[in-house]
Amino acid sequence: MKLTFLGTGSGIPAKHRNVSSLSLHLDDKEGTLWLFDCGEATQHQILHTSIKPRKITKIFITHLHGDHIYGLPGLLSSRSFQGGETPLTVYGPKGIKDYINVSLRVSMTYLKYPLLIEEVEEGFHLETEDFTVEGNKLVHGIPSYGYRIIQKDLPGALIMEKVKEQQIPSGPHLQQLKEGKMITLKDGRTFDGKEFIGPPKKGKVITILGDTRYNETSVELAENADVLVHEATFSAKDELLAKEYFHSTTLQAASVAKAANVSQLLLTHISARYQGEDVQMLVNEAKEVFPNTRVVQDFDEIEIK
Repeated sequence: MKLTFLGTGSGIPAKHRNVSSLSLHLDDKEGTLWLFDCGEATQHQILHTSIKPRKITKIFITHLHGDHIYGLPGLLSSRSFQGGETPLTVYGPKGIKDYINVSLRVSMTYLKYPLLIEEVEEGFHLETEDFTVEGNKLVHGIPSYGYRIIQKDLPGALIMEKVKEQQIPSGPHLQQLKEGKMITLKDGRTFDGKEFIGPPKKGKVITILGDTRYNETSVELAENADVLVHEATFSAKDELLAKEYFHSTTLQAASVAKAANVSQLLLTHISARYQGEDVQMLVNEAKEVFPNTRVVQDFDEIEIK
């Protein structure tokens, strides 16, 4: 699994940072992608990556400020032109359905694939075959949500030492063993695959938060996460500005990461006022509280280990 950051700036597009969007690569056989936020020109950013819009099956919108949704109608339309025929679901706060439906209707856009739109509320819960997604409201000027993506535990690996001990030859039946099925060899011996499987592998947890002031819900959503993506619109010295505009500072984001015991903190939604050496200053501030911190740039790809 990995994250690709398509826009890491705040407010309006800048030359060095586009507005908010990132994709989560699920690393399954289909190459499935989930998108989180879709700011203006997100589809242009995608052109500089290997991302294929037809592989996007879900889009999660954190809140309805323009820098998080203005790229959505264009991307939905282009997905049709680029061969997308499989269903796509958009999740977002109340109002996202009107925004999409009006945009598509007024522009007379016809989609070749089924589009589902679900408006999320406090206590949002989504269950898929391999993941659980939880969402709760943060503290921002308008309803803003954070999402906790929990990968279900993965099957244990095939214990090859036991396979060799039983002198089980290689062949298609090894895959059946790995799937926990019963097999019968040519010599008549029968084996239960469940006895050849190691303990389950713990699934990963990724927390992606929308714009927010520091709050305890952020900590709850991020608890023991492998990766926390948190906005850091302002530096520590601009704490009053952060409070006024319902945003977070580097230190506040790092405090969430520390309190939640996450493994890695990725800072995004950086104000255009911080460029060049200022970015390293933001990193240093956060690292005072939480050492494993990185300020991401557009097109950064982060493997989730």
